[in-house]
Amino acid sequence: MADSTTDTAPARHQPDRPWMMRTYSGHSTAKASNELYRTNLAKGQTGLSVAFDLPTQTGYDPDDPNARGEVGKVGVPVAHLGHMRQLLDGIPPGEMNTSMTINAPAAWLLGLYVANAADQGVPSEALRGTTQNDIVKEYLSRGTYIYPPLPSRRLIVDMVAFCSQHIPKWNPMNVCSYHLQEAGATPVQEIAYSLATAIGVLDAVRDSGQVPEDRFPAVVASISFFVNAGIRFVEENAKMRAFTTLWDRLCLERYGVTDPKARRFRYGVQVNSLGLTEAQPENNVQRIVLEALGVTLSKSARARSIQLPAWNEALGLPRPWDQQWSLRIQQVLAFETDLLEYEDLFEGSHVMERLTSDLIEGAQAELDDVLALGGAFEAIDELKGRLVTSHTERMRRLESGDLQVVGVNCFTETAASPLNSADNILQVDPAVQTEMIEDVQAWRAGRDAGKVERALDELRRVAEGTDNVMPATIALAEVGGTTGEWAGALREVFGEYRAPTGVAAAAGKGGSNDELRSVAARVKAMPGGPPRFLVAKPGLDGHSNGAEQIAVAGRDAGMEVIYQGIRLSPEQIAAVARDEDVDVIGLSILSGSHLELVPAVLDELKAAEVDAPLTVGGIIPEGDRAKLLELGVAAVYTPKDFELGHLMAEIADLAEAHRAR
Repeated sequence: MADSTTDTAPARHQPDRPWMMRTYSGHSTAKASNELYRTNLAKGQTGLSVAFDLPTQTGYDPDDPNARGEVGKVGVPVAHLGHMRQLLDGIPPGEMNTSMTINAPAAWLLGLYVANAADQGVPSEALRGTTQNDIVKEYLSRGTYIYPPLPSRRLIVDMVAFCSQHIPKWNPMNVCSYHLQEAGATPVQEIAYSLATAIGVLDAVRDSGQVPEDRFPAVVASISFFVNAGIRFVEENAKMRAFTTLWDRLCLERYGVTDPKARRFRYGVQVNSLGLTEAQPENNVQRIVLEALGVTLSKSARARSIQLPAWNEALGLPRPWDQQWSLRIQQVLAFETDLLEYEDLFEGSHVMERLTSDLIEGAQAELDDVLALGGAFEAIDELKGRLVTSHTERMRRLESGDLQVVGVNCFTETAASPLNSADNILQVDPAVQTEMIEDVQAWRAGRDAGKVERALDELRRVAEGTDNVMPATIALAEVGGTTGEWAGALREVFGEYRAPTGVAAAAGKGGSNDELRSVAARVKAMPGGPPRFLVAKPGLDGHSNGAEQIAVAGRDAGMEVIYQGIRLSPEQIAAVARDEDVDVIGLSILSGSHLELVPAVLDELKAAEVDAPLTVGGIIPEGDRAKLLELGVAAVYTPKDFELGHLMAEIADLAEAHRAR
């Protein structure tokens, strides 16, 4: 009998070192999040990935009126150095690799991280980790921006230059294509817009004169990426191979980096939360597994770190057990399979080579187009419109059935699931907000106010000039400044920004829909003209994809849609509803703050004498639906309500009934 091993068998070797395994987590308080981190590390997690709450991400302290209802909901509040100490208690800063998903106030959170390490005698040179610090994707998709594009780029440039000299092991910017895909980006757009963002920053660092020429290759090498992996895992493998090739080419040809190691495309991954479904959520487990394969099968383009969402993130915040399940998926893939024992599985594959080549060609053309527009920072309006248009097309394919999603628009028959219990998500105690307000007020009372004011004055002076902002930022952290004070001082200097919505560019595009056309014909004949439909996002939640698609669908259905973007206060929403004399109001809330924000909006509407029906859409647990309806909400929609034509028909019904009163 012939030996089973032959000369033609693929060569095996000692398994490669696995990627860094993370879970994206943080909630309630720094103390509670620290307990979660230490538990996850004990279970085999090899790096930290910190999720901050929306007030922290948008530069507000817990006691700021803008923070109401949002404290501790989608991440951990970090308002001062004391919180950073609690967050990392028992986790040596010189030994841990920490990723912080923070953007507009990234310089401040890094300042707190450096100050905390210094308290423990750990020099900044020893620190390893990543700050996301990608503001372009905030303008285009995620919404947690504060300042206009050019001041925001200045903050990033200063961080990159400072890290180059003082924190050389830190990745000061993690170019994030993840949310671009969530906002509708095609693989070509995801690659091109991410590379355009990196170019916009690196060109600005080079031109700032803050980094000597001989150190610039190390700056290029410090830029990392954070990508999305969707369910089309063959195409996702090709996308990552295309990313790798184009980044290598860009580093060599545009920046003259000759060391191949410095040109290596270093990226982390969270697989696609957009693809997680509220319907039949158990299917999310296999989706997560397949999406993980998209960034691990190809050795030459394998992710350096991976964090997997939990199966129930379409329903709400995952519990520790849910995060453990996702961590175990990574561990089974890395340690039980033979994935890491072989060279690249796709070398010589005609299919993969052709697919990769097509993506390289398409992404290069799209990148050239963006650069011709002036670059990513200069083309925000245009790129936003393109993404909303792409997402509109995806939604219409979902409605038509051309895009099949199991359990949503096909194979919808299901047995009752034991996973769908009332306690299958983490509920943040509303008392956390009160606790954090008292905490930050006590912190302010216990510090030297004079030192803080002098540090704030210095920060303003530096921001008004051209000096690097990082030393003044760290100094403010050390004397007890807060997140809101740092961000507020820079608001005074830089101003605030409202990003484009992209809705106008997408309306009327993406194919036909019989039901939308039927609604349009109906509302055209409505006495008093087409209904006036206000779409609004209260609170600090910046994930506007759903609101944008509702606004586009409303316009395509012949309605007069009023949509002013994200982060509106209840008072602002009520004022617009009154002044525009609207027929229906639709709120979009995905941050879990609906039970706080909806009553606040209803109170303001009553005070403004607005009686238009109020609808609410977002990630809303089934148990909260009845509570919202009892408050007087006319209708509640969740991600399973994807048929926009049917939804617009119901909005038209509400408008008609309102006018008939």
